[in-house]
Amino acid sequence: MIRKKICGIVFVAGIFCGGVALAGEVSALEHESVTAEQTDALDHSLVAINTAGTGKAPGVGEDLALATEESSAQDVFENEYENEDAVDTVSIADPIEPVNRVFFQFNDKVYHWVLKPVAVGYDATFSELVRVSVKNFFSNVKMPIRFVNSLLQGKFAGAGTELARFGINTTIGFVGFFDVAKFKFDLEPSDEDFGQTLGFYGLGGGMYIVWPFLGPSTLRDTVGMAGDAFLSPVSYISPFEVPFSLRLTETVNNTSLDIDAYDDLIAASVEPYTGVKDAYIQYRKNQIAK
Repeated sequence: MIRKKICGIVFVAGIFCGGVALAGEVSALEHESVTAEQTDALDHSLVAINTAGTGKAPGVGEDLALATEESSAQDVFENEYENEDAVDTVSIADPIEPVNRVFFQFNDKVYHWVLKPVAVGYDATFSELVRVSVKNFFSNVKMPIRFVNSLLQGKFAGAGTELARFGINTTIGFVGFFDVAKFKFDLEPSDEDFGQTLGFYGLGGGMYIVWPFLGPSTLRDTVGMAGDAFLSPVSYISPFEVPFSLRLTETVNNTSLDIDAYDDLIAASVEPYTGVKDAYIQYRKNQIAK
């Protein structure tokens, strides 16, 4: 009961903050500020950045690379805008940049000193087939997040697909360890979360935030993470150590599937902090627009 009251308060506060954020959104015509290499690397590295694994990846929505695997960043811009010379980009305020930079450096150290070594050992211990199966399992468990947010955005076909996928993968897919729905029935998973739902209804990002362990976010997406936690069945497992351990396992597992992704993103950035921030903002913008 207390959890539900807290989440309800967070939702109300989120709507209020989102309205304030919308008023502070800045739109300007400028050339593309995120290189194709940065955007492509970000799709594979947000899980690595979100070292505590809350599902937004992060991510944590699922499979953050879905937005741009079929095209480069330039292709996305050309399809979205008629004028190829000028791109209407969204600039998110960064009023607490000094604090964000401290947390960015902290997360970077946690990744290189803790998460990456653990993921390398995990990779050496378990085969890719096992690790992909574990990823499928966690994705199946998070179906309520994608289903509810598809409904909230009026994407009823996507919501129906999520129900069908859950039924197929939970039964003949052995509790979701095998994505039978995708490979046998061509049912692709959606990638919807509460942060995207708020953006779908016009709420701006507000300001850029880097959370310790959780990585890059915005005010809107932070509220979105709280909403997704409310919908995730894992959040209702007790004691607290169990869901925390499951999220940590998910993060290590997903990181092991693309260990060098975060380093590739940093290498593609002239200035790492700015590169990650710009790539994250553009990535989320594209997710909301699709």
